[in-house]
Amino acid sequence: MATEQQSNGAKRLQFGIFEADLQTGELRRSGVRVRLQGQPFKLLAALLEQPGEVVSREALQQRLWDPETTVDFDHSLGIAVNKLREALGDHAENPRFVETLAKRGYRFIAPVKTVEPQTSSTPGDVLVAVASLSPRKAGIVLRHWIAASLACVCVLLVLSLLLRPPARKPYRVVQVTYSGQVLTNNLNDLDVESFSSSVSDGTRLYFSHMDKGNPVLAVALAANGEISHFNLPSEIGSPLIGSLSPDGSKLIIHSHLQADPEQPLWIVPTLNGDARRVPNVLAHDATWMPDGRRLLIANGNDLTIVGADGSEPHKLITTAGLAFWLRWSPDGRRLRFTLREAKRQTTELWEVAADGGNPHPLLPGWSQPASECCGSWTSDGMDFVFQSWHNANGHSEIWALRERPWFLKDREPRQITNGPLDYEAPSTSPGSHRVYFIGVNSQIELLHALPRSSVFTALDQDLSAADLAEYSPDGQWVAWLNASDGSLWRSRVDGSDRIELTTPPLRIFSMKWSPDDKRLALMAEEPGKPWKLYLMDAEGGKLTPALNEDRNEADPDWSADGQSIVFGRLPDRMDNGQPKAIYLLNLTTHKVTEIPGSTGLFSPRLSPDGRYIAAIRLDQKALLLFDRGQERWSTLTTHGVGDPTWSHDGRLLYFQDFLETGKPIYRIAVPSGQPEQVCTIENLRPIAATDYRLIGLAPGDLPMVSARTSTVNLYSVDLNEQ
Repeated sequence: MATEQQSNGAKRLQFGIFEADLQTGELRRSGVRVRLQGQPFKLLAALLEQPGEVVSREALQQRLWDPETTVDFDHSLGIAVNKLREALGDHAENPRFVETLAKRGYRFIAPVKTVEPQTSSTPGDVLVAVASLSPRKAGIVLRHWIAASLACVCVLLVLSLLLRPPARKPYRVVQVTYSGQVLTNNLNDLDVESFSSSVSDGTRLYFSHMDKGNPVLAVALAANGEISHFNLPSEIGSPLIGSLSPDGSKLIIHSHLQADPEQPLWIVPTLNGDARRVPNVLAHDATWMPDGRRLLIANGNDLTIVGADGSEPHKLITTAGLAFWLRWSPDGRRLRFTLREAKRQTTELWEVAADGGNPHPLLPGWSQPASECCGSWTSDGMDFVFQSWHNANGHSEIWALRERPWFLKDREPRQITNGPLDYEAPSTSPGSHRVYFIGVNSQIELLHALPRSSVFTALDQDLSAADLAEYSPDGQWVAWLNASDGSLWRSRVDGSDRIELTTPPLRIFSMKWSPDDKRLALMAEEPGKPWKLYLMDAEGGKLTPALNEDRNEADPDWSADGQSIVFGRLPDRMDNGQPKAIYLLNLTTHKVTEIPGSTGLFSPRLSPDGRYIAAIRLDQKALLLFDRGQERWSTLTTHGVGDPTWSHDGRLLYFQDFLETGKPIYRIAVPSGQPEQVCTIENLRPIAATDYRLIGLAPGDLPMVSARTSTVNLYSVDLNEQ
C-alpha cells in the first residue's frame, strides 16, 4: 500500500525532535546532525516510508543489501537496528520509535509528518506586483526594491566572508609517550569525577602513570617522551593532578583511591623539594588561582578560595552537583568546570564569573544526555578544548570551541580527533596552541586461576569478547557483557543456547543469578537516569524495575530462597549527601527493610545459606559481617576492601585490597579467620596487565578477574597545524 509520504514524494520527514532527509541521507536532532552510517539510515528510511506498518525482515534484506551481496543477514540486520536505536536514544525493551516484532520484522511506532518546503517571493512576484501600480509609483517602488536587494546582497557577501569557516583538513595527532601505561579514566568505572589529568609547562608533561598496578606521579619530556617518577609520601595512595601553578613550579594533587570523596590536598614542587600537605583542607579537586598564591577547592557542592596554607577560606559559589576539573580563563575573569549530576550520572561543562556571578551551562542541550567534561583554555584564550561522547560513535573524542565575540562565535564545537582510540582529558601548553590528551586502546581479558595454583589462564574462548562474566550457582550457565557494545548475553558454559538479553544504550554494571538459575538481578542505567535494580528471566524478556524510587540503587544480591534481594547505595563520591545503608527487598510484598546497624555501609553480599551479609564501610577500609540470626555486626578485616565475593559453600569470602601494592586478592574464613593472600597482579603474567579487578568466582571457586591490558599514552595536536 502506498503511503502518504510515498505518494507525495516527500524527502524530509519529521518525528519527535528528529528530522530525516531521505534525499541527502542525513538525520538531525533539533537541527544538529546525528552521525548515522549508510545501512542504519537505509533501515530508518524503509521504516519511515511505512509508519505504523510492519516491515518484514525479507523486505529489509532486499532494501539494505544488493542481491549479489553475501552477508550474515540476521547478524548484520541486528547491528543496523542497534546502531539506529543508539542514534535515536531508543530502547528495545521500551521503544519510542522502532518496535521489534519477533520473527516478523520491525515497525516505526512514532508519529511521522512531512516537512513541507518553504516558499518565498521571487523577483518575478515582485515585478508582477509592481506592474499593477501607476508608472510613477511603480518606478519609485522598483528603484527602492533594487537598492534594497543590492544592499542585502552586499551584506550577505560580507557576512559570508567573515563567518565562512575555513576548509579544514584533519588534525595531525602526534604520539608523545610510548610506555603504554599512562593512567586512564576507566570508562566503565562509576568514579567519573576522578579523571586522570596531564599538565604541561611547555617542555615537560606531568601526569599519573601505572607502576605494578598502582598509579604514581610521573613527568615526561615533551620532546621525546622520556618518563621519570616522583617520590611521594605513602599517604598519597593514587595521585591525581588538580593543576599546575601559573609559574610552573608547583602541582596541586590529591588521591583518588579512598572512598571518601573529600581527600587531603598536597603541593608538590615540580623540580626539587618535598611534598607538603595543605593544612585543614579536604577536597575532591582543586586548582591554583590566577595569582599563583591561593587555591580554589571543590568540597561537596561548594567552590571555596583558600590560601596555599589553608587559611582565609572564602566561598565562591555553591553548585548544583559535584564540580571538578576547575580551569580559569587566561585573563582570570571566568572559571569553567565540569559539573557531575549524581542522579542522572551526567557530566556537563559550566561557566561562572570570577566573582561567582552568572553561573550557566556552556553547551546546554548539545548532547543528550550531557557527556562533556574536562575542558581547558589555550594560553591565548582563543580556544577551549574538552572531551565528549557527542557523536555517539562509540568513542570519546576531543573537541574545541572557538572563543570569539558573540556575533562571530562558532555555532557549535569542532571535532579535533576522530578515533580509532578513545581520547580523553585534554590539557594545553603555555605559549602555544598545542593540546595534550590521553589516548586509550582499551583491551579487557577475563582470566581465572588454575586449581590449586596462583597461575591464571584465559576463560573459555566463547568469552574472549567479554569484559564481565557471572556463572550461575549450578555452574551450567554464564552471563556476560560484550566488550564491544555492552550488550548482555547468556549461554551454557559450552557456548550453546546463546541469546542476547539486553542491548545498548542500557549500561550494565553487575548481574547476579538467582539461586534457581532462572532469573538475573541487574544493576543498570539508561542514559541520563539513575542506576536502578532490574529483574529479568534468564530466557529473555522484559526488564522489570525492582523498586519504584527516583534515586540510585546498587549491588543487588539474592537471598538463599530467591524471594528477597539485598542491595545498597552508591558510595559518597558518587552520590554525595544521600543516606547510605543496606536494605532487604521482599519480592512478593515489595516491602523494603533497612538492615539494623548498616548505616554507613555499602556493597552488600548475602552468603549462599542466607546466614550472613557481608558489606564494606564507606571508606573501604573494613569488611564487616552481619549475623542475621543474632542481628549483630562484626569486623572481619581492616584491609582495603573491594568486590567481596562468597565461595559457593559460604565458608570463605574473597576480596581485593586496592590500596596495597600489586592490588592483591585475599580470602578469609567466615566468621573469624585471618586474610590469606591468593594472588597479585604479578600472577597474571605473561599477560602484561596494567590493572585488574576481582569480578567473581568461576566454577570450583576459582578467582576470576578482569585484566586491563590497554595501551595508554599521551598524544598531542597543534590547533594551528592541519
